[in-house]
Amino acid sequence: MDNRNIEFACVDVERQNRQGFAEVVFCQGKTHEQVVSILEILLRECQGNVLATRVDPILYDYVAERLEGLEYNDLARTMVWRRGPQAEEGRILVISAGTSDVPVAEEAAVTASVMGNRVERLYDVGVAGIHRMLEHMDVIRQARVLVVVAGMDGALPSVIGGLVDTPVIAVPTSVGYGASFGGLAALLTMLNSCAAGVGVVNIDNGFGAGRLASTINRLGGVTI
Repeated sequence: MDNRNIEFACVDVERQNRQGFAEVVFCQGKTHEQVVSILEILLRECQGNVLATRVDPILYDYVAERLEGLEYNDLARTMVWRRGPQAEEGRILVISAGTSDVPVAEEAAVTASVMGNRVERLYDVGVAGIHRMLEHMDVIRQARVLVVVAGMDGALPSVIGGLVDTPVIAVPTSVGYGASFGGLAALLTMLNSCAAGVGVVNIDNGFGAGRLASTINRLGGVTI
């Protein structure tokens, strides 16, 4: 394995060759200087796109003064360097139950997009107004992979999972009142789904959902 070792990190510059995409930088908990140093290595050593997640506006301003060519999504809290054309394959649809779930949904959408997938969005179609989701069933059924993001009761992935024959990646969010326990209630609802073909990632893990959706999409989709 080929790594670039610096004082505070061991940067995996071979990950793109092994997994099809460069190491993604999780910025939360790192200093601004550490983030820039890691990104400099990835941008120098890797040929494709580069992604950083959990980027707050202050960090973005710091990085933007030192590295050129980045795209910032303040909702998703992501920074992206797109370098060269990349074929878009299949179609991933990212769905949010509520507007408050959009930041996590956007992290999933940006992740899947920068990894070379055609991504569409359908937001604020939760079970409190189920007719909003049902109006879009043609679009939902045309997708190769679905990422369904929901907080509160976390019911939307099960509803959709019972209506489609494509993989559903469920993402619980920490949105909700006290009894939601910071997303734990939504997580347990999704883990206990009786709909077949629903898989669950961790609370607020839009990145993990987008990465998994990309992997499934590049395999040509999976019918469960």
